[in-house]
Amino acid sequence: MLSPLAWAEKYNASFQNTDIQEFINTISQALNKTVIIQPGVTGNITVKSYDTLDEEQYYQFFLNVLDVHGYNVVEMDNDVLKIVPLSLAGGNARINDGKTPGGDALSTRVVTINNMAAHELVPPLERVDGGSGSIITSFEGSNSLLLTGKSSVINRLLEVIKRLDKIGDRHIDVYPLAHASAAEIIRLAGEMLNNDKKNARPATQSLQMIADERTNSILVMGEAGLRRAALDLIQKLDRKHTSQGKTKVIYLKYAQATTLVEVLTGMSANMENGGNTASSPSSPALLKGTSIKADEQTNSLIITTQPDMMVELENVIEQLDIRRAQVLVEAVIVELQDAEGFNLGVQWFNKHGGGSNFPSNNGTAMGIMESASLAGTVQNITGLGVGFRHNNWAGLVSALKSNTNNDILATPSIVTLDNIEAVFSVGQEVPVLTGSQTTNSDNIFNTVERKNVGIKLKVKPQINQGDSVFLKIEQEVSSVAESSTASSENLGATFNTRTLNNSVLVGSGETVVVGGLLDTTLSDVEQKVPVLGDIPYLGKLFSTTSKKKIKRNLILFIRPTIIRDGSQFRDLSSKKFNDHQDHQPSRNEQQALPVELIELKNADGKREQFKQVSTLIAAFQQSGG
Repeated sequence: MLSPLAWAEKYNASFQNTDIQEFINTISQALNKTVIIQPGVTGNITVKSYDTLDEEQYYQFFLNVLDVHGYNVVEMDNDVLKIVPLSLAGGNARINDGKTPGGDALSTRVVTINNMAAHELVPPLERVDGGSGSIITSFEGSNSLLLTGKSSVINRLLEVIKRLDKIGDRHIDVYPLAHASAAEIIRLAGEMLNNDKKNARPATQSLQMIADERTNSILVMGEAGLRRAALDLIQKLDRKHTSQGKTKVIYLKYAQATTLVEVLTGMSANMENGGNTASSPSSPALLKGTSIKADEQTNSLIITTQPDMMVELENVIEQLDIRRAQVLVEAVIVELQDAEGFNLGVQWFNKHGGGSNFPSNNGTAMGIMESASLAGTVQNITGLGVGFRHNNWAGLVSALKSNTNNDILATPSIVTLDNIEAVFSVGQEVPVLTGSQTTNSDNIFNTVERKNVGIKLKVKPQINQGDSVFLKIEQEVSSVAESSTASSENLGATFNTRTLNNSVLVGSGETVVVGGLLDTTLSDVEQKVPVLGDIPYLGKLFSTTSKKKIKRNLILFIRPTIIRDGSQFRDLSSKKFNDHQDHQPSRNEQQALPVELIELKNADGKREQFKQVSTLIAAFQQSGG
């Protein structure tokens, strides 16, 4: 196109027997155009014009004159014009994506056909062209047309295509099905029509079929002849099944047959109800004529159903019968207990009184009166004990200081499938007296139950997207407490229990602190004789004092690792075996625990215990790298 600012200038279009080369040079200079002339362009030009022309009219006059003499102008980039014979113009035409300009300038357009086959438009378009030299080519793959020719002719062809490429004259037929599945009929009919050798075009370009699964109907849109052919084919395929279906045995690779039976049974019932599960509130019933059984010995499924249903079931089984990922769950459970106690007291006993002023766990003055020798009494005294006996009176002074360290450490690890609960339990069964009954013959029958005491870890992993693991954790650490009163012998044992129920989201290979508990118990008990025990200084001779301080610290660390294949499983197993060999002590070595890092029993004080536990946790975290 020329600039509108140049239209004001007028040109004279009269030439008398002018050489065509001179004609081209004259107009190119007037229009300020660079022109490339194809070799062989020859002839004389004679044109008479009585009117002056503007720049746009002058350019179109130039194109028309060259067209009459068998030449055409190809517009190149940077306002360069190429003069070539009409026979060579098609390969040099510029492709226009937008609106094609008018006139005799050469252009090329690509047109996509939406509602009919592209090759059907070629004959009428060639007749419209009328021998002007336009090139019309159809492409079945993209259902499009390639148009090359004069811009004025191309614009006329585009208008014809616009009017022909419509669907207003097409009819839509609805074919309800009585026996077959609409989706399956469309699949079969589409394959047969597309593979028909008599069709010169893909059938889907002029025939469209849509399945309405709600009404089990097929909507067909297209030409009348194709619709009739589709109806005949649909009627032949929509026949009632005369057989009871076919039976197939499917051997499973990873999934459990009994589990898949429940899934497939529910799916079959859902398909029978058209996807409406609310219509079958009771246990799901199979589709009529469908039977799904599981053979546990061979881990296989025995399916009897119609062929179309068999295809659906096989697709579902193939997607469910996959190797499931596993999770290695490693944990460190640490419980530290420190107990400090101090007992100091004086007991008095009178033989005629029949007892002492108050009981004591550290021996009694009664023992001095009843023992034949002091050796028997000393065996029952812990700590320091000083006593005397004179006539009917006896006295005992006892003192005891205790310091107890009780460390529980476990590093359980267990491998389980995704979404399968795993339990790790180590401990012992402790008898607990739950009842006692005396018969008429004075025989005593005791009822005893066993209680598990030790370390128990229950975990259920769920692998999420992005290699993260959702862990549902139940952890318990229990032990038998030391009895501190004589009545505990009749009531039974006392148990220390620490439990933790939690759910966390952890990345594969990451270590997290799931929970921690610090418990401190202080006990200060004083027993004394009324009045006498309140006497300053002398009251200590008639009293007993007991002090106790207990600290407990429980921490749980956990690390999940996702195992997706056998090679990763073998690598982890080999690493664990090598770690065990490296930390396994020899038979001649005497250690409190098998792992050198876990020498908590040799710790001197709480600071050393904390240091040892920190070292253990650091080693646990490094082992996952």
